[in-house]
Amino acid sequence: MGTPRTPKGRMKAIAARLAVEYPDALCELDHRTPFELLVATVLSAQTTDARVNMVTPTLFARYPDAAALAAAVPAELEDIVRSTGFYQAKARNLIALAQGLLDRFGGEVPTALDDLVTLPGVGRKTGNVVRSVAFGLPGLPVDTHVGRLSRKWALATGDDPVKVEAELCALLPPAQWGDYSLRTILHGRRVCDAKRPRCGECSLEDLCPASLLPRRPARSASRSVSDQVAAEHRHVK
Repeated sequence: MGTPRTPKGRMKAIAARLAVEYPDALCELDHRTPFELLVATVLSAQTTDARVNMVTPTLFARYPDAAALAAAVPAELEDIVRSTGFYQAKARNLIALAQGLLDRFGGEVPTALDDLVTLPGVGRKTGNVVRSVAFGLPGLPVDTHVGRLSRKWALATGDDPVKVEAELCALLPPAQWGDYSLRTILHGRRVCDAKRPRCGECSLEDLCPASLLPRRPARSASRSVSDQVAAEHRHVK
């Protein structure tokens, strides 16, 4: 089978291989409820999932639900989330987010993206994480890995995450949006490093227009036929 020439064909092939490579891809933010995932995702901005996972056990023991978080003393919350960076803004957003959940959604995390993005600190990426991971609904979170790799694979153009999300969603069935994002994130972390991509170890190398490995020149049809004739001639002799 030849290399797919269209973005849709390339996406189909890439998604299939990612499914083989990462069949059990899971969100690496520890959580037990949609509320915990929402809070953890807000905290994950500009830091690692591992760092957030170090903070959330204490955070959720102190503030297990929206009501408790809405009543948090800002200085105490800041102290808990300090190591995740931008702690003052994050604490302020988390308290306002919790208050928004209480005021407008009965303390529960909404499922609609249009509702999620009205909450302080919640953008489309965070909303799509919650939809796809916590609720099993269609959602394609575009983080730095998803955007970077999708451009390398010539599946998306530009740096605007909203545009990238729209381009990718047009290439995949909705049921595959979340898995594509999770698997691409894992591939970006484990294989396709931004500074040192390990193309020689990549299962997608032959599908990747940005591969750093030398390409084997294609043999022309006429050459292939002449080689076959020569081989047959030698066999007759």
